[in-house]
Amino acid sequence: MLTLSFLCAFAFLAGLIDAAVGGGGLIQIPALFNALPNASVPALFGTNKMASAMGTLSAARSYLRQVSIPWRLVLPAAAAAFVMSFAGAAAVSLIPASVMRPLVLVLLIVMAVYTFRKKTLGAVHAPVAIGRRELVIGLLIGGAIGFYDGLFGPGTGSFLMFLFVRFFAFDFLHASASAKVVNLSTNIAALSFFIPTGNVLFGYALPMAVCNVAGAMVGSHIAMRKGAGFVRILFLLLVSVLILKLAYDMLK
Repeated sequence: MLTLSFLCAFAFLAGLIDAAVGGGGLIQIPALFNALPNASVPALFGTNKMASAMGTLSAARSYLRQVSIPWRLVLPAAAAAFVMSFAGAAAVSLIPASVMRPLVLVLLIVMAVYTFRKKTLGAVHAPVAIGRRELVIGLLIGGAIGFYDGLFGPGTGSFLMFLFVRFFAFDFLHASASAKVVNLSTNIAALSFFIPTGNVLFGYALPMAVCNVAGAMVGSHIAMRKGAGFVRILFLLLVSVLILKLAYDMLK
């Protein structure tokens, strides 16, 4: 019960952070590895995906009540992300994490500097008209991020938010809402692998899912009440933490 209580507390916190700016895996995955050291790695990742998928679904539903999502753009991006996440998972053995970490670290630093310097980036929601060019960009974003999530994963939600802001002139609040839909598709794709192969510890995953959902409800409420400026600050903080974590992992 102590282990389960520990995991549920971290699942709540992960759901709260993930609903606002993504990055819940930074909290939930280390907690699982710490609390269940004898479990297999695939089982821990499957358990994490089960809990986070439910939280992401809850956050997406909360956003849908308050935030308009451009489905013509987001649904094709989500479909591409779903398909390409399988390709990313299949490529795990071909591209080691030691190769991915430096590249992702550089991308995160560029993204953080760009966002910090452009003070008005994501402050106003003035989305571009969705034409053929935007649909192609959306498919490329969904496919690339889906592949990355299946292959490596850290910062998936943050990358999605930044790209929606940069290419489609969303504010950070609408970008967060749209990112949840795409992220949900990659979570479902992962679960379609983890569940049939028996890599979900349901005794832990289901209570964690309930707590992740509760955290997601709180996180999405805070994000919508505080607005795009607040989400932008959280986004920069989360990206900074990601940068520090990846740099630390490389130096170990």
